[in-house]
Amino acid sequence: MLSFDTLIDQYISYLLLEKGLSQNTLEAYSSDLNKYIDFLKDKNITTVSENDTALILEHLSGLKTAGLGATSRARHLVTIRGFYQFLSHEKHIERNPAQIIDLPKKGLKLPNFLSLNEVKKLLDTPDKKTPIGLRNSAMIEMAYAAGLRVTELINLKVQDINLEACFVRIFGKGSKERIVPIGMLAREVVDTYIKTARPVLLKTHISQFLFIARQGKPMTRQGFWKLLKKYSRQAGITREIAPHSLRHSFASHLLEGGADLRSVQVMLGHVDISTTQIYTHVARDHLKKIHEKYHPRS
Repeated sequence: MLSFDTLIDQYISYLLLEKGLSQNTLEAYSSDLNKYIDFLKDKNITTVSENDTALILEHLSGLKTAGLGATSRARHLVTIRGFYQFLSHEKHIERNPAQIIDLPKKGLKLPNFLSLNEVKKLLDTPDKKTPIGLRNSAMIEMAYAAGLRVTELINLKVQDINLEACFVRIFGKGSKERIVPIGMLAREVVDTYIKTARPVLLKTHISQFLFIARQGKPMTRQGFWKLLKKYSRQAGITREIAPHSLRHSFASHLLEGGADLRSVQVMLGHVDISTTQIYTHVARDHLKKIHEKYHPRS
């Protein structure tokens, strides 16, 4: 059996070359695997095998004792599953010992999402009379209108958006391309931003990016997070939200409105529909409230 480091290197190379995962995802996988390998080394275990089920469970239990939440533990398990699956496929082991382990309860819990009223308040907060305010408004509108990941939002190029046809072309995880429609409200704000605010912000600089910061450079993840936090506070939203909350809100509100799961999966760019299914509880809760409100014997 090859060394732990060699096996991890082979797996990460496989994810990069065959799966085309992003650098951030690769770093997360590598970090999770190294924690698992450190756990094995602490137990004086020098190889992996198809009989490691009990060890994996012990590692997950240790993560829970250390205070790691169910979502993070679920991510660790998904990483370990994929690693062992790769080893099985490459004939290093006979079978995947992590396959029979269930995800921790609530391991795929949906993070905070906004109500329709909260979204409206948030979208109405930026001062559209200033170039920066208009840019910020266009960014928030676009993130919610197309359900974008933050990285997808800040990497949008001018040529990626078709305002006449009301759609945006997105290059998601693994450089996978998808086309997502946007509504008229988002179209109008982005159109105004491109025609009026963007040239002012660019000054003498040239940039291919749609949303720009200083000297024509693209907005950063941290920059968008700061402006979203500021506007959510100004909008009177007291609970903590993150940039990903807009993406979750996009999916949740589509399902509440009657969209089918497969369509939402395509628009979110999820490879596996099981990932999209974390949103179905939103639709169930919405239907339950409707039933309680209108059914004569609820």
